[in-house]
Amino acid sequence: MHSVAIIGAGISGLSAAYYLSKAGIACTLIEARPRLGGVVQTENIRNCVIEAGPDSFLSAKPWAMDLIRELGLESEVIGSNDHQRKTYVWKRGRLVELPDGLQFLVPTRIWPMATSPLVSLPTKLRMALEYFRRPRVAAVRDRSVTDFVEEHYGREAVEYLAEPLLSGIHGGDPGQLSVSSVLPRFVELETKYGSLTRGVLAERRTAASNGVRGLPLFRTLRGGLGRLIQAMTDAAGAGTTVVYKPVESIERTETGFRLRAGEDWLSATHVVLACEAHQAAQITTGLDSRISSLLASVPYSSSMTVALGFDRGAVKNQMRGFGFLVPKRERRRLLAATWVGNKFPHRVPDSLAVLRCFLGGTGDDGVLRENDESILASVREELSLIVGLTAEPLFWKVFRWPLSMAQYTVGHRERIAELEGRLEAIPGLYAAGNAYHGIGMPDCVRTGKLAAESIARKAGPC
Repeated sequence: MHSVAIIGAGISGLSAAYYLSKAGIACTLIEARPRLGGVVQTENIRNCVIEAGPDSFLSAKPWAMDLIRELGLESEVIGSNDHQRKTYVWKRGRLVELPDGLQFLVPTRIWPMATSPLVSLPTKLRMALEYFRRPRVAAVRDRSVTDFVEEHYGREAVEYLAEPLLSGIHGGDPGQLSVSSVLPRFVELETKYGSLTRGVLAERRTAASNGVRGLPLFRTLRGGLGRLIQAMTDAAGAGTTVVYKPVESIERTETGFRLRAGEDWLSATHVVLACEAHQAAQITTGLDSRISSLLASVPYSSSMTVALGFDRGAVKNQMRGFGFLVPKRERRRLLAATWVGNKFPHRVPDSLAVLRCFLGGTGDDGVLRENDESILASVREELSLIVGLTAEPLFWKVFRWPLSMAQYTVGHRERIAELEGRLEAIPGLYAAGNAYHGIGMPDCVRTGKLAAESIARKAGPC
């Protein structure tokens, strides 16, 4: 009998397998795709490190960095060039720099915000008055990000700050996303201070008084995040069996579970659902219809990245800052674009420049059905319009990620709390991944680790 079956070999499933191997517990890793790593995929093209999916992780969340240290990869970690960080927003036919002092969408410096053409004078006045907002007395039910931001800073702040910033991270609609699940820190600041601006400034003073040294906003591995996938795979070792088949169903047995994968049936005492929630919903219908329904309640959007490599001399006048964001009301197809070499050192040779473009998201899943040549033509047309980039790319590649970005819609926390309660009622069944308590790599590592630790407490070494 296979003691543990992990369905899905993305960062969450691999993390679970790694931490189980550390505890001396064998497992079977079942993956429908022909490779491990999920949306984490690194390619090297003409000595350029090209990330097909995520390119980094937040420094503020420790779990990915903890794993990297355990795997002996700490010497390969690099941070984003935050001292050179400039991001632009496309507005009414020109690129406008995000003002200095903006903490995500919260203004913390008066002059840069006051002189910025990104928002109008009425919005600036509203932002200034928000500083005097008092804490709420009564608890507030979950709200959309749009409702939350509009209440603090007005509609224009939603359209030119919250929406483009969240589209680049979640690929979602702020009118549907839950502020309690997507921006929990800001909800806590609102509860404590009333004003988000005053809360962020208070946090900064506390950090300074404690002597906390600033970390780069993002960190990654010099050679790409694919290095992490390979290191986890190697560390999981011989105790981890990999099966490349889709799981079609799960059934309970007297000793645990049995899983149908292709023509085969596998037995396990513990099962970790580390695949996308919509896939987990399909295979758990016969196990518990309510679990299946709750899993299916987590919607997903699709995404696409397009990497283009250029001769650096041909595009040096277009390489402004880290890149740009395109708000929905100004958007045709592009959500955002990032100059890789400006954001991270050591990833692009001095003679070349690489631009990563992002498409898809809620409302544009259809872009994934277009052929590569059509996508390239659309991207180049928009790049010519937005940054004046007309140079012929030396290379380009399209990466498609269908239904890969979990959307935390209003009421998400309550639904996930119910889901976790029902999972606890079925001994040996666990869930891990980006559908529950955070979409980033650190959150995925954490959920995989928690599942492994729960199993290790209940099952001795095999």
